[in-house]
Amino acid sequence: MKKILLSILFINLFCNIYCQNTIGTTSLNENVTDGYTLFTIHEKTYLIDNCGQLINSWTSNFPPGNAVYLLDDGSILRAGKTSSNNVPIGGQGGVIEKYDWDGNLTWQYFIDTPTQRQHHDIYPMPNGNILILAAELMSEAEALQAGRNPANLSSSNLYNEQIIEVTPVGMSDATVVWEWNVKDHLIQDYDMSLDNFGVVADNPNLLDINYTSSGSDSANWLHVNSIQYDETLDQIVISSRNVSEIYIIDHSTTTAEAATGSGGIYGKGGDFLYRWGNPEAYKRGTSADRKLFGQHFPHFIRNSVADNGKLIVFNNGNGRNPSFSEVYVLNPPSTSPGFYSDPSVNTQPYGPLTPDYIYSATNPEDFYSPIISGAQRLSNGNTLIMEGTKGKIFEIDASNNILWEYIIPVNASNGNSQSQGTDPVSFPNNSFRATKYAPSYSAFSGRDLTPGQPIESNSDIASCLFALNSESYIEKNILIFPNPVLDFVNISSDFSIEKIEVLNITGQLITNIKNQNRLDISALKKGVYFLRMTIEGKFITKKIIKN
Repeated sequence: MKKILLSILFINLFCNIYCQNTIGTTSLNENVTDGYTLFTIHEKTYLIDNCGQLINSWTSNFPPGNAVYLLDDGSILRAGKTSSNNVPIGGQGGVIEKYDWDGNLTWQYFIDTPTQRQHHDIYPMPNGNILILAAELMSEAEALQAGRNPANLSSSNLYNEQIIEVTPVGMSDATVVWEWNVKDHLIQDYDMSLDNFGVVADNPNLLDINYTSSGSDSANWLHVNSIQYDETLDQIVISSRNVSEIYIIDHSTTTAEAATGSGGIYGKGGDFLYRWGNPEAYKRGTSADRKLFGQHFPHFIRNSVADNGKLIVFNNGNGRNPSFSEVYVLNPPSTSPGFYSDPSVNTQPYGPLTPDYIYSATNPEDFYSPIISGAQRLSNGNTLIMEGTKGKIFEIDASNNILWEYIIPVNASNGNSQSQGTDPVSFPNNSFRATKYAPSYSAFSGRDLTPGQPIESNSDIASCLFALNSESYIEKNILIFPNPVLDFVNISSDFSIEKIEVLNITGQLITNIKNQNRLDISALKKGVYFLRMTIEGKFITKKIIKN
């Protein structure tokens, strides 16, 4: 009976301490995936553990522009936003930077001219090259000659979205080794005397230059917000927010082939191999057939126990009524890997008609981010989701149970850390994307991963550390005996214990000891205590009962 009462007391205290957290790690289940989560906000990039403890951080002179990646050598590759007014576009960037693990700037490359500017996304290629998403100005005359209806041209320019692949050179230069431009893959049925005239519905591999959705008659008619590369297929996945479509193109082409409709592994040059989300955009459906609404971060799922080879995408839901967000997983129909079923023979839209998997909140309107955001399928089948406009990162399991929730505790306007207890809606904490990396990722090999303090001030993570006290999570066998204990407690471990801290049930530090495996606790009062041990840079917590 005494043990039951103690357990109830512990559970109540756990909730009283932990459930009041408003920022940082606000909820956690011990089945959360072990790993470290990366995100960027204001001028800093953060790497945190599941309790929100800081593992590493990097500081730039530029706010996000927008993507960031942790490379396998421990460096980060980050896009930054310059202060220029060149090629104004949502998600504008202008500079790509690489910092080593220790925060030293090792490469900085600008794409920021009066006619061309990097924006939104970049991608580190397996061979060390970098894919860069850029917007390039098309003059009014060029846009009209390409077949743009003047009624759909509210600006004197139109943006050509392009993907540029570069090889870094030295500290601040690069060599362009490949290029793709959407302006080379257009169609229009407006005027047969102009370029690109044809039947739109008969050419789903091309982009209708006159399809417009709300607000897309501006220069930024496409608003491509993501580029992701799939090494397995040598294909690139891109996302147009304004058209609400995903496109897949062949990367195996030469630059010359990428400007045409032939060549490459898949024989279609730089034309679309596949598209999905809005068949109305290529006249194979109506607005009722639309599946995507301002989506972000479509990419192939790889190295996961669930849905390998399928696409995952964050469907923002911007523009539909009511407004709510979802995560989709879909399986593009194909005749063989990378060769997608061509709907042109039957005038049907690209399949599938419905996703294989949809995540939304129980009350759909509780989960909504009109812009930015993303989702990542983890190796164990769980899914990490970034609700970007709320600065909210959470992980769900295969049954859609929320295992972890983290509210970014940084003001996006000035970079200031907030204090625990702050209402998260009282400050802007929007962030573009979050990525979780497994502890086995090569970037962490030989690194000091000793957790620091959480980002937020006045942090309260004792209950989080207690919740992670499970053998499946720490993957290390630790034996504590005797327990209950009267005077001396012994700790047996296969690894060196760097430090032991004794905490009371409220999380208050009682004492700490270094490099010992036997503790004298005879002076402590009877009750429940916790031993927080630092082993190989990780906090591992065990409960003991003092008789």
